[in-house]
Amino acid sequence: MKTIKVSAASRSYPVYIGTGIRQQGEIWAHKIRGSQVLVVSNETVAPLYLDEVLDAVSASLVDSLILADGERYKTAREWLQIVDKLVALKASRDVTVLALGGGVIGDLAGFAAATYMRGVGLIQFPTSLLAQVDAAVGGKTAINHSQGKNLIGAFYQPDAVVIDTSTLVTLPEREYIAGLAEVVKYGALGDAEFFIWLQENAARLKEREPEAVQHAIERSVQSKAAIVAADETESGQRALLNLGHTFAHAIETAGAYSEWLHGEAVAVGMLLAARLSEIRGIASPNSLPALTGLLAELDLPVRLPAGVDKNQLLDIMRLDKKNLSGQFRFVLLSAIGQACIDQQVDEAMILQTLDESSNQPS
Repeated sequence: MKTIKVSAASRSYPVYIGTGIRQQGEIWAHKIRGSQVLVVSNETVAPLYLDEVLDAVSASLVDSLILADGERYKTAREWLQIVDKLVALKASRDVTVLALGGGVIGDLAGFAAATYMRGVGLIQFPTSLLAQVDAAVGGKTAINHSQGKNLIGAFYQPDAVVIDTSTLVTLPEREYIAGLAEVVKYGALGDAEFFIWLQENAARLKEREPEAVQHAIERSVQSKAAIVAADETESGQRALLNLGHTFAHAIETAGAYSEWLHGEAVAVGMLLAARLSEIRGIASPNSLPALTGLLAELDLPVRLPAGVDKNQLLDIMRLDKKNLSGQFRFVLLSAIGQACIDQQVDEAMILQTLDESSNQPS
């Protein structure tokens, strides 16, 4: 088992990475605050792993809550279901909420833990690749609004993150491939050496070779841990982790959170950001081709969804959380391994970028 420490300003905690570690009761015991545990999962993951987790967790009162599965269910209604369950259990401030699932469950359970009694215990047990390399680490919790993704949320660090790589065996192919987009993101924004490794090992990753997958997860978590330690609340450097996400969140919102998976939208969003970087005149000439080639090799989408309304996307992007004083703030790509925050993007540049992607041949 590999342990990576996240040293955030508000709380430091371990990220445990290994195969079969969910059955190691001592991992859970060391991070459960009191006598009560609520395991929050969804209807897809719970039949696979809930019983094992309940058996491994040691506490006087252990209960569970099963929610619907999917991004469109990351709403205030589901968040309130978790809060209602905690109230029904008469949970005190030393209760621990254990998030068992992908990024949606992690966000929902994390936001409930952040807000119930102004903050209770939280352990993240991510079962999707996307959540393991990104969503479960770093303390971002949120729910969606009909007008924008993750508009309601809080920074709230967990007490621990438990990444059992064996859960990826049961992950559907589409969800696994979508998670690779977030892995590519780390190489693109700040680790050119890792990007090259991904190019050389794309076939192994697609085949889910355990050694390659574990290395990709460890390298991604290490990258995120370093950035979160330097900037916990996204006042500066941490915004770089949003490479491609301004476009991606708009694509997801326009599709009512039901058409594209987050990683699929991030893949296209990164390419749009790379093209926008060219339009701004700050990109190296090989960045966009290299990024396009790697994403295509990993079977990720490389162009906008058919029939997308670019004006609708632009309107959604006006509400992006990175914007300040009505001014767009984009994460752009000056070279592979080198991202930057740019405030010189105007609406004409965004529309040109969207137009060119929409007009690419299929």
